[in-house]
Amino acid sequence: MDHTIAGSAGKRVSLEKTMNPAGVLALAIGSIIGWGCFILPGSMLQTAGPLGAATAILLGGLVMLIIGKSYGHMIARLPVSGGEFAYAYHGFGRNHAFACGWFLALGYVSIIPLNATALTLLVQFIAPDLLNWGYLYSIANDDIYLGELAMAGGAILLFGILNFVGSKLVSQTQTYMVALLVIAVVIIAAGAATSEQASIGHLEPVFAQDTAPWAGILKVLAIAPFLFVGFDTIPQSAEEYKFSPSLASKLIAWSIVIGTLIYVAVLLETGVVIPWPELVSEERSWYTGFALEAAVGKAGIVFLAVAICMGICTGINGFMVATSRLLFSMGRAKVLPDWFTRVKGEHRVPRHAIVFSVVLALVAPLFGRNVIIWVVDMAALGTAFGYMYTCFSAWKDGRKPVALFGGLLSLGILLLLTLPGSPGFMSEESWWACLVWVVLGTVFYLGERKKLASIPKQEMDYLILDQES
Repeated sequence: MDHTIAGSAGKRVSLEKTMNPAGVLALAIGSIIGWGCFILPGSMLQTAGPLGAATAILLGGLVMLIIGKSYGHMIARLPVSGGEFAYAYHGFGRNHAFACGWFLALGYVSIIPLNATALTLLVQFIAPDLLNWGYLYSIANDDIYLGELAMAGGAILLFGILNFVGSKLVSQTQTYMVALLVIAVVIIAAGAATSEQASIGHLEPVFAQDTAPWAGILKVLAIAPFLFVGFDTIPQSAEEYKFSPSLASKLIAWSIVIGTLIYVAVLLETGVVIPWPELVSEERSWYTGFALEAAVGKAGIVFLAVAICMGICTGINGFMVATSRLLFSMGRAKVLPDWFTRVKGEHRVPRHAIVFSVVLALVAPLFGRNVIIWVVDMAALGTAFGYMYTCFSAWKDGRKPVALFGGLLSLGILLLLTLPGSPGFMSEESWWACLVWVVLGTVFYLGERKKLASIPKQEMDYLILDQES
């Protein structure tokens, strides 16, 4: 329904309530588990050893559970699209909301092509020459082929069309894909654990030998919180719940717990088949794939490919939902043009925001996967800011001391990314990407500042938070 504020020409466009708890949970789990879950175990073993890496993942999950408590509170308090953007406005005003939303928008939309290009990597592993046709150019040490662009673009368009049809279909499809993902992970983990080659002794030494245990754990912990990026698709779709928003806190907790168990299961499956120091002693393109093939043969690779494919597809789908809802919310707040608030179709989805997300995601692969990774690494700052704004907003809203602790943990994540010498310090290329995005945001903000300042707080509260005073 469209609403009009008394004494104002502004209208508040709302989205239809079509999402059930299973669909929302599936969006979060599918966004958390992506390509990295099946690629990173080798480097994690090298860095911290089996026990060190598993400990870091569990600690990362615990950090996310603490932060997630604030998200649950804010969703129940403000069940609107926009998530962290809306929470930053509620706690700290429109300027902070713009900064938070600007970084989050880039972070969300960049993860879509990151997943889509990961699909081409999976195909290359299974059939190395299938997509290597139509060489176009090289950028950042990455060769760009027309075959790869067609594969990545096809996946983006497919889920763009799915989102275009309606959120109910999106959540149903996501539920089926996540179910298939979980089943495949259970099968490959059970197959590896029960194979003749598997031995608990292969997990020794439990820590990496060339570094102190605490240092290895800290290095993996530096990236662990970002393994769970995706649970914040839950607040982005809050306006579309056809259930009580108070249930969101449990959905967040379950998504993080299930994501943690999947990460640890794939990690241990990689290390239990072959003595892990032997496994990582040679450079391999895919440690998990190598270990599983050694355990159960080509059948294991098939199930692993299914798991990875589902992880990639659910990531594309989930972050397309998050991106479009964030852009829709920013458009409704007049931070972005009204064009982003156009809602059409039987299920009233933000189709213009979806189209914009798809177009940006289609352009990104033209710059190569390495450049996308730089942007995603930089955009992790936006995620950390989103965590921090949500927790401190919940703290100001009366959620103490859990929210305050979550805010301090979020600040710690920011420091891991930005303090020179820290394990998670961003690369030089990511800093340059950050500078470009900050400059663009500053120029855009200065151009829109007078217009934004002219909107009365009463109207802004209504547009962003659906609150009338």
